[in-house]
Amino acid sequence: MNAADPPPSPPAASAGTSAGTSAAAPPVVAVVGPTAAGKSDLGVALARRLGGEVINADSMQLYRGMDIGTAKLTPGERRGVPHRLLDIWEVTDAASVAEYQRLARAEIERLRAEGRVPVLVGGSGLYVRGAIDAMDFPGTDPQVRARLEDELAARGSGALHERLAAADPAAARAILPSNGRRVVRALEVIEITGRPFTANLPGHEAYYETVQVGVDVDRPELDERIAARVERMWAEGLVEEVRELEAAGLRTGRTASRALGYQQVLAALAGECTEREAREETVRATKRFARRQDSWFRRDPRVHWLSGAQADRPELTGKALALLEGAVTA
Repeated sequence: MNAADPPPSPPAASAGTSAGTSAAAPPVVAVVGPTAAGKSDLGVALARRLGGEVINADSMQLYRGMDIGTAKLTPGERRGVPHRLLDIWEVTDAASVAEYQRLARAEIERLRAEGRVPVLVGGSGLYVRGAIDAMDFPGTDPQVRARLEDELAARGSGALHERLAAADPAAARAILPSNGRRVVRALEVIEITGRPFTANLPGHEAYYETVQVGVDVDRPELDERIAARVERMWAEGLVEEVRELEAAGLRTGRTASRALGYQQVLAALAGECTEREAREETVRATKRFARRQDSWFRRDPRVHWLSGAQADRPELTGKALALLEGAVTA
């Protein structure tokens, strides 16, 4: 999750209205939670039952060709439900949550104007919040950014992370020392605004009326799902997918090259580890990432958590529909 160049600031909106949208428009449904919890299947089921469309909120599914490693649903698995904001960026493009906000809100506005339900689905917490909450992004300063990136190249992300820890301990705890791009962005925002990076993160002020459904899976089961998913990705040809994307510039993509699975396979292709080691590290890194996702969404008191132990069965869909019934039909 990365903040980047801001879009034009939107006009303020209440929890029940937004710019250009009637107060009678249907609410947004957001299906959130950690990776491998079953969000994608639930999103499809809800969109089918509610007559809506799915809007992707997984930052890595925005990239063309990154299919196996992001567990992107196949056209058949989408069951006729239109999916928006998939495959819109090249792997050489840097991620921009501000640009995502602009695109996601355009889709939300369109669907609500048609009286249809937008179903936002994904585990990229800042992208979800950027779409549904009142949230602006600090700008960028090319000179500050260039200086920090030069320092990153010369000294490594660990040294910059130590500086971040001194300036904003909360941000340092939330950003991995190895994530040089996010460390640079946090330091840039601190220098530009004169405030801690975390002071620029959003509160819980809604831009749209939204019902957030959290898919809750016990940690041992989630760990098993993650391990099985990674094994399946390897069996389905993740290494070959990464090899093809490498030829298209993946290794130079500042965001896409850091994606889970892709980063590890790139290391194996470069001879830095074996394929088996890459697969094992992908499992470990994905488990760590799932915990951070869960912590992010748990901090939002508006999320309604439903058991995802049977995420691919009708029971979960029924629970979600019961939760949504009043809001969607009001």
